[in-house]
Amino acid sequence: MKIVVLERNSVGPDIPVDCFNELGEVVCYPNTVTVSDVAERVKDADIVVANKSPMNEESLGGAPNIKLVCEFATGYDNCDLKYLRSRNIPVCNVVNYCTDMVAQHSFAMALALSQSLPHYDNYVKSGEYSAQDRFSNFDVPFYELAGKTWGIVGMGNIGRKVAQIASAFGCRVIFHSVTGTSKVTQYERVDKDTLLKESDFVSIHCPLSDITRDFIDADALKKMKKTAVLINVARGPVVNNTALAEALESGEIKAAGLDVLEKEPLAPSNPLSKIKDSNKLIITPHLAWGSVEARTRCVLGVYDNIKAFLDGSPIHVVN
Repeated sequence: MKIVVLERNSVGPDIPVDCFNELGEVVCYPNTVTVSDVAERVKDADIVVANKSPMNEESLGGAPNIKLVCEFATGYDNCDLKYLRSRNIPVCNVVNYCTDMVAQHSFAMALALSQSLPHYDNYVKSGEYSAQDRFSNFDVPFYELAGKTWGIVGMGNIGRKVAQIASAFGCRVIFHSVTGTSKVTQYERVDKDTLLKESDFVSIHCPLSDITRDFIDADALKKMKKTAVLINVARGPVVNNTALAEALESGEIKAAGLDVLEKEPLAPSNPLSKIKDSNKLIITPHLAWGSVEARTRCVLGVYDNIKAFLDGSPIHVVN
């Protein structure tokens, strides 16, 4: 079996992928972006490991031997599932490998913004603290999580983990099921408008789909509290970046923490790139999933998927 890893560096060069060598002939590419590069690199592959590389008829049509597509991820929006199904090519993702890290990152951003940590860090480092004659300073108000309402969009594995942590902080937890099919009963389920109007924190943990694209748009932002903090660690296009930039600049909401953007990496044309105040906006480079532990679990998850397929064991497929 020839295994082609199209985006080896998507899990970081510090995380070994040598385990794949046990399963067949392995060819790794640091990164693969264009359709033409995908087509050339997989033309004689049996198994393809991808992350963002397009998996569709244009990229895979000239590769007759492909038997399996594995994702270095939970998301699989790079895959044309209808086309892959027509060729009987299963797609395997890796679930739950980064749940703890994404939840942790959600709170790292929420706490930094709600406690005005960028402001106070700069206050000390600028020398202002050393120059004052009192032991403390709290010129910018900051707030406790206890007693606040934490609203969650998407109550999957990550959403439930965030709910547990928010509850431990003393928050009231509410959630909105975008599809309306959630079976979660331990937290209060509300409609979209209620979640937007009542939440002090809104965190996004849903997949990208036709019904979640631009879920947070100008109209949604107008319904949120002026003191609200928005956290998006799901998919960039769930939040309309232009509308968010305008809401932040006008003070329509207090702050936002983003690990994902409509287009990545951050384009200079994205209006969010002009907001330099870290008390208002924190953007991290799509790293919420990427602790050393999570990336190691991701690689091992792909290994397990390939091994199960080769062994003829049942595999979890998304298509």
